[in-house]
Amino acid sequence: MDELLMIVPTRGRPDSVPAILDCWRQTGATADLLFAVDDDDPMLPGYREHMETLNDPHIRWRTGPRLRMCGTLNAAAVEMAPHYRFLAFMGDDHRPRTPGWDERFRICMSGGPGIVYGNDLLMSERMPTAVAMTSDIVRTLGYMAPSCLVHLCLDLVWLEWGKAIGRITYLGDVILEHMHPAAAKAAFDGGYQECNSTEQVAADSAAYFAYMEGEFHSDVDKLRKLVEAS
Repeated sequence: MDELLMIVPTRGRPDSVPAILDCWRQTGATADLLFAVDDDDPMLPGYREHMETLNDPHIRWRTGPRLRMCGTLNAAAVEMAPHYRFLAFMGDDHRPRTPGWDERFRICMSGGPGIVYGNDLLMSERMPTAVAMTSDIVRTLGYMAPSCLVHLCLDLVWLEWGKAIGRITYLGDVILEHMHPAAAKAAFDGGYQECNSTEQVAADSAAYFAYMEGEFHSDVDKLRKLVEAS
C-alpha cells in the first residue's frame, strides 16, 4: 500500500477508467487509486468490466449509494483516512501528465498538515480542481470537503483552508490536465449538464457563502490547532 491514495468519484463514464490507468502508466505513478462508483449507475456494468480485468492491489473500486460528488468523496475519504498518510481527489475528467507527479505531492506534504495542487491547464493557480492533502485534515474535520456542497465550490474551500493555515502549495509545473468542456476538451454530456445547471450553480454557491460565513471559522480553528501540534 502506498502512502498516497487518489480518490476518483465517477458516474456515467466507465471509459475514464482505462484513460486514467494509462496516465498512471505513462507518468510512473505509484499512488493507490480508488474509483468510487454509484451502485445505481446505469453504466455500472461498464465499470465492472474494466475493473474485473485488473489484478493490481494498488487499484481498487468501491460502490455505494449515490451521494453526488462531494458526498461520495467524503464517504471514501473518511473511510480511508486512517489507512493513508495523504489523500487526493481528482475528477474522472482529470489526466495526470507529469512523470513523478505523485512523488512531488508526497514530498510537498511531508512537512506536516497541508494541501498541495498542480496545474490543471484550465484554472491553474486560481483553483485546486484536483487536490491532495494530509489525511489528518480529513480526520480532524470529519470530511474532505464541506458536506453542504454537492458538486461545485469544493476547490474554493480547499484554497481558503490552505491560505488560512498558511499550508498550501501550488506546483505549476505538475500537470493534472482538466479535460473539461470549458477548455473545449470534452463534450457537454449529461453529467456536466446536471452539475452545471442554473439550479446547481445557485445551490452550491449559496451553500459555499453560508459555509464561509459560519462553519469555515471553526474548521480553520481546528486546522490551526492541528498545525500547532504537529
